[in-house]
Amino acid sequence: MLERSHIQSTGFRNVGPEGARTGFEVRIRQANYRSSRLSLIEGVDIMVDGVLYPAEDNLFRLGDKGYTRDELNEATQTRLYVGDYFTVVVPKEGGLERGVHLVGSAIHYRHPYFPPEFQPAIVRSERHATIILP
Repeated sequence: MLERSHIQSTGFRNVGPEGARTGFEVRIRQANYRSSRLSLIEGVDIMVDGVLYPAEDNLFRLGDKGYTRDELNEATQTRLYVGDYFTVVVPKEGGLERGVHLVGSAIHYRHPYFPPEFQPAIVRSERHATIILP
């Protein structure tokens, strides 16, 4: 079951083989009030302990399929439904240290019915989450 916070405590972990971590990932609940096409998400910035990991460097994963920020624009037929989650994979050599981290996200949404001067709408969230394995 998904948690109320957009940033989920489950799914926050390092990626890559132990001793040679290539980054970390953050699981995020779909923050829009209705379903949307992936092409309407411009990217997700992640911040951990005050360090910004910008959307252009992160990989967006929905199920088994990964998307770069540019590939999100092409995903016009793929939908993200209310109650779904996605994963943001952040490249960081060595991953994160074990322990509690302050994690923030900024999801950049485009809404086709909003005037251009109000685009993108940025949905922010922040919470503490724990890395168990180094």
